[in-house]
Amino acid sequence: MSTSHPVITIDGPAASGKSSIARIVARRLGFTYVNTGNMYRAMTWAVLQAGVDPQDADAVRTAAAGIVIDSPVVEGKTQVCVVGHTLSDGELNSDPVNRAVSFIARVPEVRERLVADQRALIAIGPLVMEGRDIGSVVFPDSPHKIYVDASEEVRASRRSAQGHADQVAERDRLDKQRKASPLVVPDGAIVIDNSHITLEQAVEQVLAALKLS
Repeated sequence: MSTSHPVITIDGPAASGKSSIARIVARRLGFTYVNTGNMYRAMTWAVLQAGVDPQDADAVRTAAAGIVIDSPVVEGKTQVCVVGHTLSDGELNSDPVNRAVSFIARVPEVRERLVADQRALIAIGPLVMEGRDIGSVVFPDSPHKIYVDASEEVRASRRSAQGHADQVAERDRLDKQRKASPLVVPDGAIVIDNSHITLEQAVEQVLAALKLS
């Protein structure tokens, strides 16, 4: 692993399995795991708590300017805290947050702010950072880029099995069409289709592709 680029970027659409893969890869390598999606979810949760319409970009921009998100490291992974409150998985993955997060994430000022926060995390040390624009925008110079994909049918089934009602096709459309940092396969990324392989097989493919195992 190059000490000048101590970041493994793992991107992909909703329910592709990138979070589970990234978490295990980070643990095996002894890197800090960063789920950047949770940063956008924390912002979304805070905006909703403030009673702001997530589809009103101007109102979101105004509300977000006063929201501070901290990312302390606990047991090898970053948490997300808003005004001293550490958000639970239930809060971060609630259906209201699931439905609104793509609208919050498409506001350019929100993305600029959180991208800066994500880049600042490099001070922690080696990272496995996953999201939707890590290899394309946050750390485009990293030589260690992975893009995890899966079919829409498989991803929709996974979301349903998790008890979530959001539509992956709609989230894909919003994420790919937004003007600020759209979801793309980053230049130089190795694509792994996670539709019909086990989690362990996906992890092994990532480690083999990165030549770090």
